[in-house]
Amino acid sequence: MNIVGEIKSRQHGSLIAIRDGDRKVSFDDLFSSVAEVREQLLAHPAISSHPLPRIGVRFPNGLGYIVVALAVLDARACFVPIPDELTTRERAQLIRETSLHGVISTCDDGNIQLPYDLGSALLESCPFSQPTFPEHELNAIEPAFIRFSSGTTAASKGVILSHKSLFDRIHAANDGLNIRAGENVLWTLPMAHHFAVSIVLYLYFGATTVLETTHQPEQLYLAAKTSGSHLLYGSPFHFAQLAQCKTAAPLPKLRLAISTASALSEGVAKAFEKRFQLALTQALGIIEVGLPVMNLKHTKDQPSALGQVLPAYEWKTQPHGDGSNIGELLLRGPGMFDAYLSPWKTRETLCPDGWFATGDLVEWLEKDTLIMRGRCKSVINVGGMKVFPEEIESVLNEHPCIQRSRVFASQHPTLGSFPSAELIPAVGSPFPTAAELRKHCADRLAPYKLPVQFTQVEDIDLTASGKVKRH
Repeated sequence: MNIVGEIKSRQHGSLIAIRDGDRKVSFDDLFSSVAEVREQLLAHPAISSHPLPRIGVRFPNGLGYIVVALAVLDARACFVPIPDELTTRERAQLIRETSLHGVISTCDDGNIQLPYDLGSALLESCPFSQPTFPEHELNAIEPAFIRFSSGTTAASKGVILSHKSLFDRIHAANDGLNIRAGENVLWTLPMAHHFAVSIVLYLYFGATTVLETTHQPEQLYLAAKTSGSHLLYGSPFHFAQLAQCKTAAPLPKLRLAISTASALSEGVAKAFEKRFQLALTQALGIIEVGLPVMNLKHTKDQPSALGQVLPAYEWKTQPHGDGSNIGELLLRGPGMFDAYLSPWKTRETLCPDGWFATGDLVEWLEKDTLIMRGRCKSVINVGGMKVFPEEIESVLNEHPCIQRSRVFASQHPTLGSFPSAELIPAVGSPFPTAAELRKHCADRLAPYKLPVQFTQVEDIDLTASGKVKRH
């Protein structure tokens, strides 16, 4: 199986696959261009010299990224995204750990000619690096995609998805998204982190991916309005930006706005709903599993709820230390990851009964509705009570003078653990006093959850996908 062949077999033909500004690219035209780039790739030793080559893709968001990524997959190579935000050292480590055969990147005078007046790209062979994983076992999986996870509380492992797993995953996710041929989806997220499921899903089901590279709220709104977007798929940051767009009005064709990548606060949800007369739908994306949870039932009365597990998946929780209804979420279903690359472990080894332990702590309000409480490894124990940094951060980030926060456990020799907060002030805003911040939190949080210390900082480390990194 090849996922690109599966998309082409759907024969979406003259429907628009990609809308990039004034340019509209049909499915027929897109896959004709992909075939041209594929043939150039197949002629290069980085691909032609290996039975199942692994090719890194280092490209900016845009039409060129889509063409190159699809061409790599169509050439039966394994697509390995290399995010632009990685440092030189991090890129070198990714290339070494994956034992890449080649890397393709933008270049003014490259050896791969791109369509649509996009210039050229450069495909370079990588120096030989002895794999630290069993290459024959990896090749037997028929890998489509290797992506290193965010690593919020642990080292990134390198998640492997086969073409079959990718195929199963997009079908399971569309049980909730219900994307149909001819619909328009406004794209806002980094392709290096979301391409292999999101855009592949849109293409397979015949939707148009509307590209908008700016994060300016007016431009995002204008792109959604002019394209007649039926679905918005972004992070809470994007929806907060849209809610602040004073010229914005409800979008008549918009039927679904999916918030993912980080926790959705009630404040952002309510602001967006007030502006657009449409409730936000929170969704949980897990690189090892897919998009298994969406809040399809309680967008209005519980907008910050994680939601309901989609029909294709089973779920259960594993107790986490006390008798409360909070536990670690375990999931089982189609499209699960096939293996971890580093260190090498197959899904069957890690999940012999099919259950994957997500590391996420959830609370269940009803039989099928979950609320995210945090990560198992980040919980703060305050006098025997669980405190979740993510909940406190969500409240702090609603303060108009705060751009971003990170909450962590500090230790007292007699009192034990208590929450502390690092905060970046919003641009042009004064840093609030500790008294102002405590009052802001006290109106929204139980007393034992209130941070004891507030520290102004210039930077807060984030993972590659934009989540707060836990040290």
